[in-house]
Amino acid sequence: MQASTGTQKYEFNKLQKRLRRQVGNAIIDYGMIHDGDKVMVCLSGGKDSYTMLEILMNLQRNAPVDFELVAVNLDQKQPGFPEHVLPEYLDAKGVGYHILERDTYSVVKEKTPEGKTTCALCSRLRRGSLYGFAEEIGATKVALGHHREDILETLFLNMFFGGSLKSMPPKLLSDDGKNIVIRPLAYCREADIAEFSRQMAFPIIPCNLCGSQPNLQRQVVKEMLAEWEAKHPGRLETMFKAVTNVAPSQLADRNLFDFEGLEAKQRQMQETRIDTFDLLAREA
Repeated sequence: MQASTGTQKYEFNKLQKRLRRQVGNAIIDYGMIHDGDKVMVCLSGGKDSYTMLEILMNLQRNAPVDFELVAVNLDQKQPGFPEHVLPEYLDAKGVGYHILERDTYSVVKEKTPEGKTTCALCSRLRRGSLYGFAEEIGATKVALGHHREDILETLFLNMFFGGSLKSMPPKLLSDDGKNIVIRPLAYCREADIAEFSRQMAFPIIPCNLCGSQPNLQRQVVKEMLAEWEAKHPGRLETMFKAVTNVAPSQLADRNLFDFEGLEAKQRQMQETRIDTFDLLAREA
């Protein structure tokens, strides 16, 4: 039993170090957090946001820059929402926090036709409330708990249903220019987050209190990606690398690449080559 416990502890330490390394690398690669930043950690009560807060707190203690963390939960007044869970957890952790009360639940139920999923409208209202509150408290960064699979699922959702090649960037400037959004878990696997959450025994609040149907399109894409990964291990990692390694000249977006100007570029390259040959000939 002791050996088993020792093995479990060893595996947990490996998992925690991996998550810390991946979050740290994402922060460095995308310049997510700088000295003096006040990072608003959006805490939903799900496994992803709990993990994000825990890893950021861990990194904060050893980071070469000084930054502040403040947790914010949006209480959307869903029936049955356990209001005591997050305050008790955050008080025990010694984390500064705010509980933002906004009755977006009533708005969503009023505006969404019967039988339709409420997720899209709920997400927009939640984002708007959190972004506005970030300004109120002087937060310089808004941290969201999206992980690698979230990014890939969004990529395929936009391709299949939106006709666009876009996803969730690890770092984003909001449309109004007022907020910088960061996703510190961008490099992290959902399976690792789920296992870390299980072993940490976070007090999870389920995202089904509103009684809405799940986002069926996202679920289909999630299952598709899981099947690919099961049949071809490592495929998701390769696909995520593709998101970070884009070649605009090999796609077809005229706004990203000057296809019309290729002839002019060709002439310029030929003239440069001729000039180089002339120079080499003279030197010879």
